[in-house]
Amino acid sequence: MNDDDRGRGLVSDVDRRRVGVRWSLRLTQGTLLLATLLAGLGPILWTAKGALSPTQDLLREPLRLWPSSVQWQNLSAAWSELQIGRYLLNTVVLVGGSWAVQLLVAATGAFALSVLRPRYGRVVYGAILATLFVPGTVSLVALYLTVLDLPITGGSIADTPWAVWLPAGAHAFNVLIMKQFFDALPRELYQAAQVDGAGPVRLFWQIVMPMSRPILAVVSLLAVMDAWKDFLWPMVAISDTEAQPLAVALPRLAETAEQNQVIAGMLVAIIPPLLLFLVFQRHIVRGIGFTGLKG
Repeated sequence: MNDDDRGRGLVSDVDRRRVGVRWSLRLTQGTLLLATLLAGLGPILWTAKGALSPTQDLLREPLRLWPSSVQWQNLSAAWSELQIGRYLLNTVVLVGGSWAVQLLVAATGAFALSVLRPRYGRVVYGAILATLFVPGTVSLVALYLTVLDLPITGGSIADTPWAVWLPAGAHAFNVLIMKQFFDALPRELYQAAQVDGAGPVRLFWQIVMPMSRPILAVVSLLAVMDAWKDFLWPMVAISDTEAQPLAVALPRLAETAEQNQVIAGMLVAIIPPLLLFLVFQRHIVRGIGFTGLKG
């Protein structure tokens, strides 16, 4: 941080030297940090507490901070009796396919709009922007009818993973942020590669993709989180209860299962995306900085 950046703060350097102001700032920063920590970790810790508590504790003392007896067997019971493992596998399959389709569409679409720049690029870009203003529920019926009766082929992909994978590719926001990242890359690299005889495919794989790891991490996180928590469309597109993901199965299981086992299933559903963020945190933060989402 340079001197100019310090001068733009809410508190000047002169005021910072005062003992009262300095301690007030530290107290405010500590309070905000604690509030952020509680807002982020609070729901996760509360879910873990519910997953390890006896059902009677949840019914009699729902606000109890610590279970009367820690029951680790709740996790194994949820895994076996509620078949959480099967639904988790279904979730991984659906999320993996949705991630791959979203990444493919976002990368190739942004490459075409930012690097190749066809004549009709502005029209396509405007159409993509327009889709951001259309709520997903508005097109739900039309999308379901399309899945039941595919154009040209006349086939149906309902009750298959493709019914979730293919619609996931129509995610305009991922295309826009990836295009913004590609626009920031130096065009001299593209021109030099084209002078050396590189075509669009080589330009995409050997020039653009190696420099796009930060934004690929951001788009991957957005795609995984969006697909992992998606409830409405998987419930509509996949009517077979044995093939549904965790987000759809847990509300149905909550009607008949023990409450602590259902919360244990919720804890299992929380852990994978949390670990994914922790592993790729550095790349995600770098990608957000490059795309300008922080401002």
